[in-house]
Amino acid sequence: MRVRALAIRIIQQFFHDKRSIALMFVAPVLILTLLSLVFNAKPLVPDVGLVNVPAQMKTVLTNDGADVHDYSSEASAKADLKEQNLDAYVVFSGKVATLTVEGSDPVVTQSVMKWTQQSMQALPQATEQMQFDTTYLHGSKDMTMFDSFGAVLVGFFAFFFVFLLAGISFLRERTGGTLERLICSPMRLWEIVAGYVIGFGVFTVVQSIIISTYSVYVLDLPMEGSFFLMLLVTLLLSFTALTLGVLLSAFANNELQMIQFIPFVIVPALFFSGLFDLDLMSDWISWIGVIDPLNYAADAMKDIMVRGYGLSEIYPNLLVLIAFSLLFMSLNILALRKYRKG
Repeated sequence: MRVRALAIRIIQQFFHDKRSIALMFVAPVLILTLLSLVFNAKPLVPDVGLVNVPAQMKTVLTNDGADVHDYSSEASAKADLKEQNLDAYVVFSGKVATLTVEGSDPVVTQSVMKWTQQSMQALPQATEQMQFDTTYLHGSKDMTMFDSFGAVLVGFFAFFFVFLLAGISFLRERTGGTLERLICSPMRLWEIVAGYVIGFGVFTVVQSIIISTYSVYVLDLPMEGSFFLMLLVTLLLSFTALTLGVLLSAFANNELQMIQFIPFVIVPALFFSGLFDLDLMSDWISWIGVIDPLNYAADAMKDIMVRGYGLSEIYPNLLVLIAFSLLFMSLNILALRKYRKG
């Protein structure tokens, strides 16, 4: 009877904790659904530009293996390649054909190379002796998957650990009564939020420096652009994670409930960060990338580390990260009002 009574109490306690129920039953379904959407995405069809294409080749090259676009000059094709409107372009000059690939994503590069090989094999007999060269706008033939996705992973780990530690630390401040005493003091709510963000931010800066330095100088990730610009992106992303973690901690009653946000916040953020091509996902789900701070940071990191871009190219992503931080700080102030009213 005592065992039965204990078991019933545990079951009743479990059913009273709706977040634990969601973690056990909803979270696995959510993650499996996201995995299904990611790995059952539409097949990759590269966008390839053709410059000065001989008439007898056009029919062969416009097969189903790629979306082919005609260009009148190499300059216009290269401009679209730099803007990532193309994955590659081919220039024909006599018996020489030059393939220029964007090169920042090895998966796309391999797809383009496969299409090129198939197309060249299908060319008329008169063109079999054509010379074929490959050049890279970014990266090289030696670029690995880790070189390409490392920029995304640097951002993800900075985001994940700052989010978790900031949320738990702020939760301890609240459950320990420190936050309640501050709220009852003459301090304004925005001053309390700003003070916590600055205090936690000191450690966020240190962590960002360690992650960035280790990734580039120890793991030897490519760094075509400015290291300090990469560090700036990491810092802005970390502050976004900091303000988000503090915000969500206001809705948790203990550390376990804070950890329960991981499958609903962190995991989707990773899937829609750019680690997987959002263009290949269904339109009804890919929009999540628009509200994912990690997506903007990863795009900026890849622009800096792989493509060598500067501030003029990445500043829109930086502004979005700043806007996310300000939004989460504003929501933090609103969340604290319920404690002051209480």
